[in-house]
Amino acid sequence: MSGTLVRRWPVPPDHAAFAGHFPGRPLLPGVVLLGEVLETALADPELARALGPAPRLAAAKFLAPVGPGSELELRLVRTDAAVRFEVWLGARLAASGHFERHA
Repeated sequence: MSGTLVRRWPVPPDHAAFAGHFPGRPLLPGVVLLGEVLETALADPELARALGPAPRLAAAKFLAPVGPGSELELRLVRTDAAVRFEVWLGARLAASGHFERHA
């Protein structure tokens, strides 16, 4: 993807979302991952303008579990109608999807 905004996010091992999700095998909930992607997009002026004041999640796929202390790379790119994202866990794609401007 050209023109990609890239942000590294080390998932804190003590993130509150791991409490109870799941005992014995903590996994980062997808909603937390999506929140981090959206915050990254909204922090960039160009992507924030593309999404407008009320972005909507149009698609998301969760492909690999994310545990405490994971090192993630968030990649976002603006297209004509959306902001597409990929979340990489090393060489493995952990999540992908896109946000759209809500009319």
